[in-house]
Amino acid sequence: MRWEDLPESQNVEDRRGQESGGRGGFPGGAGGLSIGTIVVLGLIGYATGIDPSLLIGVADQFSRSQPSVEQTRPTQPGQLPPDQTGQFVTRILGSTEATWKDIFARSGLTYRPPALVIYSGMTRTSCGGTAMAAMGPFYCPVDKKVYLDTSFFKMIETRFRGCDVGSQSCRFAQAYVIAHEVGHHVQNELGILANATRAQQQAGRQSPEANRIQVRVELQADCLAGVWASRGLEGRLAPGDVEAALRTASAIGDDTLQRRSQGYVVPDSFTHGSSEQRQRWFYTGFKQGTVDSCNTFSPTAQL
Repeated sequence: MRWEDLPESQNVEDRRGQESGGRGGFPGGAGGLSIGTIVVLGLIGYATGIDPSLLIGVADQFSRSQPSVEQTRPTQPGQLPPDQTGQFVTRILGSTEATWKDIFARSGLTYRPPALVIYSGMTRTSCGGTAMAAMGPFYCPVDKKVYLDTSFFKMIETRFRGCDVGSQSCRFAQAYVIAHEVGHHVQNELGILANATRAQQQAGRQSPEANRIQVRVELQADCLAGVWASRGLEGRLAPGDVEAALRTASAIGDDTLQRRSQGYVVPDSFTHGSSEQRQRWFYTGFKQGTVDSCNTFSPTAQL
């Protein structure tokens, strides 16, 4: 994909290189996770709807074999990162801002973009207290920020095998990950997240029904990422780019992750959707290019 001339966002906060970051930042060191870290991950899983066993499993592997990250000095909000990875994130976020501003305006709405925090290892958030690299990227609706440890980009290539290591198509797979989290912000702006949270509370936070609601939330974010790719990157994609995003979506499906971490699949515990579902809904958004095509909450929606 061609990204170098995409618009720059002024809403990126680069916290890499802060003392709370570092290479990994997990208490307990390279020998594994401490009890405190496991407890924290369990609490974060409960707060975000992510299966804690998946977080702990990924965290343990991550702490034993951490990919290298670019070390930079922290920047202030609005100050552009000096390295290529930071500039890539800045321009992808800028593209999502331009695209969603236009889509909202066509419906008579005003799009207020999220901030995006890039960090290394650990950083503070308003959701669960601490963001950790092993959690992967996530959106916090409380402070309306996306949190991203950029070492996750390497994990897409090496651990999840979402794209061929070092290939140009990996860039679009990385962009898809950012666009998915921005999709959650779009949901927040439209009131969808608040409605979903209320429905989960009524169903019981840890119930199978609450999990099914969370799956609808995640699949819609995948679809919205596809809408952005269709509308915001028209003419910029190269052969193999979309396939890399679909491959990444498949690699981080609940069934694939559960099979890899525990050897079997428990559909009632899904919180993000199966590999097939994630691929299909991203591609739906990409082909249709409309928000209406992403209504995973419709009674007639085929998940």
